[in-house]
Amino acid sequence: MRLLPFFLFSLMVFGQNEKNVAEYANSITPNELKDLLYVYASDYFEGRETGARGQKKAVDFIRQFYTTHGIGAAQGTENYFQLMELNIKGKMVKTENVAAIIEGNEFPNEYIVISSHLDHVGIQNDMIHNGADDDGSGSVAMLEIAEAFQDATAAGQGPKRSIIFLHVTGEEKGLLGSSYYTKNPLYPLVDTMVNLNVDMIGRLDPKRTDKDPNYIYLIGADKISQELHDISEATNKKYTQIKLDYTYNDDKDPNRFYYRSDHYNFAKNNIPVIFYFNGTHEDYHAPSDTPDKINYDMLAKRSKLIFYTAWELANRKNKIKID
Repeated sequence: MRLLPFFLFSLMVFGQNEKNVAEYANSITPNELKDLLYVYASDYFEGRETGARGQKKAVDFIRQFYTTHGIGAAQGTENYFQLMELNIKGKMVKTENVAAIIEGNEFPNEYIVISSHLDHVGIQNDMIHNGADDDGSGSVAMLEIAEAFQDATAAGQGPKRSIIFLHVTGEEKGLLGSSYYTKNPLYPLVDTMVNLNVDMIGRLDPKRTDKDPNYIYLIGADKISQELHDISEATNKKYTQIKLDYTYNDDKDPNRFYYRSDHYNFAKNNIPVIFYFNGTHEDYHAPSDTPDKINYDMLAKRSKLIFYTAWELANRKNKIKID
């Protein structure tokens, strides 16, 4: 007789948690993403070239967001900045990653890293390359995802594992900021369960024949951990129902995108990864990659998929298995 109330209580708690996670995810909205991106991909940031004045403005903008929302700086940083000096074509350039953290309430020493690159290609031929999609879209998605997790934390529903929000520099110069992080990690790589890397998720691939915007390319999910792939699939089926396209996950893909974004430096260290990507387009690395061309509804939906996936990984009982 005493089991029935406990069973009913369990159902009520489970249902409430389901309601809460959707509530937090729904705080990620097209309008908020648009407001952030129209700032982040504006001429004020001068194309965010690594080490240049515009990139310094960009890291200040990101730091101010985390400060305003009460999300703490990662350990080992100088007020959110992981400082470094990079050799770029024979020139030593001072630059920085930006790292914030929401600590887990049950497994605080197990880490999920969500990453995007904060830089772009700067000013070329006297034209500012704003990089709205590459990777302004990933940068603002991360900010909204972080805010959603912080809302959950403030409501007593914070993640069980710690989540690191890592904005890396120097991606366009050869994945340099993420390489520096994995060689000088702020938290042990051996305790880093997964890296979710967000690089270009705001546009549509004009080469797709079905023209359905409800898709995202996923790369790398099954290469180190089949369990990560399975969790990713189940999470999408449960919450977002986006078409998960694995075209570029093929080892024989000539584009070799698996090796061309920041997740690869984590994968080289045997950390399971997922790379979220919308594909290239005619504005790739062009001054015409501007915020007016972003599909904000899909940017929000893809951001929610990443949030839900991080939520599932952060709150599951056991760490995912390495194959």
